Amino acid sequence: MSSDKQQNWPDSWQLLEHGIRSGRYIDPEFAKLEQEKLWLHVWQMAARLDEIPETGDFTVYEIGEQSLIITRVDERTVKAYNNACPHRGTALAEDAGTFEKCRIICPFHGWRWGIDGKNQYVLEQQQFRGGNLQSEDVALKEVAVEIFAGFVFINFSKTPQPFAEFIAPVGQLIEDLAIGDMHHYWWKSVVVPANWKVAVEAFLEGYHVPATHPQLEVPSADFIFGDDVSKDAPQYSHLDHLYENFDNGHGRFLGGEKTPMAGHTRVEGDPVDLMADRLDLLVYGMDAMVLAEDVALVRSLKNKPIPEGSSLGAEYVKLLYSTAAQQQRPMPKLDPQVLAQWGGELFVFPNLMILPQAGNAMIYRVRPNGDDPDSCIFEIMSTKTYPAAQDTPRATVQAMDNPDDPEQFLKIPRQDFANIPKIQKGLHTQGCKQIWLADYYEKIILNLHQELDRFLQR
Repeated sequence: MSSDKQQNWPDSWQLLEHGIRSGRYIDPEFAKLEQEKLWLHVWQMAARLDEIPETGDFTVYEIGEQSLIITRVDERTVKAYNNACPHRGTALAEDAGTFEKCRIICPFHGWRWGIDGKNQYVLEQQQFRGGNLQSEDVALKEVAVEIFAGFVFINFSKTPQPFAEFIAPVGQLIEDLAIGDMHHYWWKSVVVPANWKVAVEAFLEGYHVPATHPQLEVPSADFIFGDDVSKDAPQYSHLDHLYENFDNGHGRFLGGEKTPMAGHTRVEGDPVDLMADRLDLLVYGMDAMVLAEDVALVRSLKNKPIPEGSSLGAEYVKLLYSTAAQQQRPMPKLDPQVLAQWGGELFVFPNLMILPQAGNAMIYRVRPNGDDPDSCIFEIMSTKTYPAAQDTPRATVQAMDNPDDPEQFLKIPRQDFANIPKIQKGLHTQGCKQIWLADYYEKIILNLHQELDRFLQR
């Protein structure tokens, strides 16, 4: 049943049983409401610990008009401060780096704080508050922080929802996948001319794969783009996907039982070659989730007998884990329910997507770009576990300016980025009053909006 607040919303904001009104993506007033009611109250991933590996390291996180300094205070402690000097409001940090001597110094008048947020120095302190200004009066203002699975989550609310309550039940799924043991491989950011929700929703289903990524679904793509519509359509791989909604707006989808990782292919040929060739499409199309060294392990199984009662996928998993054990490389929990998540996605409301694989994960984060409903910041983070003997790199972002450039993004992201601005353009047309959602394949999108409304109607 609609709330009184929703009933007072314009028709273009309404959430329907089988669809979504287009105003939720294009109306500046709706975007303003999101900034006020969602982003200032929801737990959100603000950083990876790999961005701030050493004491004194910092990174700046921005969402809408809000700017935070996230800094490592010691080995176990991370704090987040409003990025503003209490004196005249000057932003105290930009981008990322290391605070020299673990001191935060305002560039305007030289006021100084320790990375613990305590004020250390005010020039001519006797000139303020009639000579009674105390250091605690001008301590940096903290916001709530939780460290989870290698992520730094923040919440601007003075009374945030308990984090353990917010992250349930996807928290355990993330931990079982060893996401907290994964570290920086590469990280790219680009501004995309679309609403942040449009960009997020593009990755909440596998229904788009045959048309958007035809190289991954050749029989299905040949049917879609062919001329003969009289013959029966091939079996789309997305029909095997399993979708699940959770409380708090979270969700996930799984590849199902018939995935290339499990040794299932849809064309005839040598099973090892087919599996390796299929996974190579992900290596050369993304260089994340599946990496070249993973495919090399598949090819090493060529001409080796499969033990009775086993399968190519099972033998590959055994080889992955035995190799990782030799390298002392962390891996996901060896459990069928965890392995089933490989090749799928975990969605953490409102804007974090984790695509796990064999000790690797691609991570998407999408944020509004200021207050513009037609622009968002899209980040792709590729992570993996490393052998014990290998140092893990500090995470640094590569700012990209053209999502269509093959020198900046590989084929699969380029294919996705090509769609997203077109969606936003279509939503602005007079004839697009709403979008329709598939009852099952796009159920996570509807769940996202239902949770969004719970924030907006408070």
